[in-house]
Amino acid sequence: MLNLIKPLVFIDLETTGTSPASDKIIDIALLKALPGGNTESKTWRVNPGVPIPAETTKFHGITDADVQDAPLFAAVAPQILDFIGNADLAGYNSTRFDIPLLIEELMRAGFDFDLKNRHLIDAQHIFYMMEPRNLSAAYKFYCGKTLNQAHNALADITATYEVFCAQIEKYQHTEITDKQGKTHTPIQNNISLLAANTNDTKIIDLVGRIGMNEKGIEVFNFGKYKDKSVEEVFKKEPHYYHWMMQGDFTHYTKKIITQIMLRSKKK
Repeated sequence: MLNLIKPLVFIDLETTGTSPASDKIIDIALLKALPGGNTESKTWRVNPGVPIPAETTKFHGITDADVQDAPLFAAVAPQILDFIGNADLAGYNSTRFDIPLLIEELMRAGFDFDLKNRHLIDAQHIFYMMEPRNLSAAYKFYCGKTLNQAHNALADITATYEVFCAQIEKYQHTEITDKQGKTHTPIQNNISLLAANTNDTKIIDLVGRIGMNEKGIEVFNFGKYKDKSVEEVFKKEPHYYHWMMQGDFTHYTKKIITQIMLRSKKK
């Protein structure tokens, strides 16, 4: 049984594409693991408000006709936020895709969402660290089962939950040697330690535009100012902040750079 202090919500999305900044949710499944061992799950079919690309339909099988009578995301957002509550968040490839896209949809709909005081757990990070493969292979490897309904949101997230529990059981006493030659036991049945040991703490905005250097300073991870201090760039060239705020960046990236800009002005 997972050692939980507070709920842990697993997230899986089916979407119109792969860009957190511009694509929309079609299907969302949430599975909440509760302290004590019980779980509960909810799903929502959402009308994205835009045509679903044919190549995307080939991937998950959801057509425009399937969503034409579904509510828009903004209509179900309060239910989603209520279900998540103050829970920590988890999933499979969730820190780079599902969580950023969910936050983006919430912010587009006028709902703020903050990751402060939430641990993020990505079963894919654990899997790639210990056994590099994909979800179907992970399900077969850890659970001895075949994932027959891959790319069905509820089937995928249920499989992810089972994989995650099996990972904890399998690896919680396993030592590994990292790239620096240090030996440690990264996988533990403790959400706080697990998040610290398996997440890329150098990524500030989830999608990798803003990072943290070895001195603990926020830096750009792209463009002409790559590896330069965000705060210093904004001081010297404030128009760069305004360019980003008008650009094709996620709302969460814009929230992060706004916090840096406001902090800078207070100094």
